[in-house]
Amino acid sequence: MQTKCAFLGLGVMGFPMAGHLAKKSGAAVTVYNRNAEKAQNWCKLHGGTLSATPKVAAQGQDFVFACVGNDDDLRAITLGTEGAFHAMKKGAIFVDHTTASADVARELASEAAARGLGFIDAPVSGGQAGAENGTLTVMCGGDEAAYAKAEPYIMSFARMAKLLGPFGSGQLAKMCNQIAIAGVVQGLSEAIAFGMKSGLNMEDVIGVISKGAAGSWQMDNRHKNMIAGKFDYGFATDWMRKDLSICLTEARKNGAKLPVTALVDQFYADVQAMGGSRWDTSSLIKRLA
Repeated sequence: MQTKCAFLGLGVMGFPMAGHLAKKSGAAVTVYNRNAEKAQNWCKLHGGTLSATPKVAAQGQDFVFACVGNDDDLRAITLGTEGAFHAMKKGAIFVDHTTASADVARELASEAAARGLGFIDAPVSGGQAGAENGTLTVMCGGDEAAYAKAEPYIMSFARMAKLLGPFGSGQLAKMCNQIAIAGVVQGLSEAIAFGMKSGLNMEDVIGVISKGAAGSWQMDNRHKNMIAGKFDYGFATDWMRKDLSICLTEARKNGAKLPVTALVDQFYADVQAMGGSRWDTSSLIKRLA
């Protein structure tokens, strides 16, 4: 019998992720999006079924995937009046790819268990390009049995997925990811700004230092637009500030010290004040000009 999946949320990440799921997994895919026009466009490209609400989309599905904006959006599509949890059949598994708090992951996992449902928190890294190319990294929290069932479907849009611990562990791992990125982008911004002020050809410099200990994904993939001052290539500043806020809130709870993260968060606030809310995260260099 063909597996049935729903995908809730067709933004810049969810739209291509759901497309890979439909194309590669062999599952029948039903989609829901708050903006129905996007869902209609998805169905024109990939077939599948369009539903008017998360509740309708979730009916009879074996898996329900989601990728929305934040904790409140996630609660709305799961526990709201038209939420998916009200319609999912017992034994179905909810896989959440939203970058959200560990608290909401644990909350929804508890709600799911009370209803006889599986739950996996599974935020992703790799940006829009990773979603479009099906090469995302997926950090998961949950129980082993549910993860084992969901993993083959997750891998339709990922190159790496791993269960990292109990509920909330995926979200905590994503926080580690964003903390690491924040420091790297700031360091890269300072290096490029310094080199340009020194009169160096930074394309040549990057060609050399990227092969040594300074090399990074950010250097390989973002140095050209940082040098050119063009910032429309990926993850938006607004989204990064949302993620860093989650990191800093969690750090206040667990006692972790994040001085660089807190500083870079304020640097991104400067970028927002410059009108860069939708610029990608490499726009940190802009405030050094």
